[in-house]
Amino acid sequence: MLAIIKKILSPQPVSLRSTEDVELTHHIAAGVLLLEAAHADDECTEEEMQSVVKTLKSKFNLDNPSVNELLEVADRKRDTAVDLWEFTNHINQNFTLEDKMSVMEDVWRVIHVDGKLEQHEDYFAHKLANLLRLSHEQMIDTKIKARE
Repeated sequence: MLAIIKKILSPQPVSLRSTEDVELTHHIAAGVLLLEAAHADDECTEEEMQSVVKTLKSKFNLDNPSVNELLEVADRKRDTAVDLWEFTNHINQNFTLEDKMSVMEDVWRVIHVDGKLEQHEDYFAHKLANLLRLSHEQMIDTKIKARE
């Protein structure tokens, strides 16, 4: 997987990317958004990080070493990104509405894992829903599903 990650980080035309490369880009984009949710209140707790790991493992069927590599890359991309547009744009272009709502639901789960909703977390979720082109109703639906 490390070779694939290195390959995906090197600039190349989208048309030359393999299906595996595109899939990894999906994973990285989702990973960045989940990490951003965990850090939205400027405090990433152990519970939040465990929720991110659990979500990535189950959503993408990854083993521990693969999740760790993915998180390392996603964290690096998150640190160097100016904003979330490149990740949400990728998701908007490649994910179905159901997939986008699933990502939003995962984000809400990470936010709610500590049992409290901070103002920064709520703001982040609303901003993300807007970037993912989800309606307010769709965002609320994902929030309710995440709480259940």
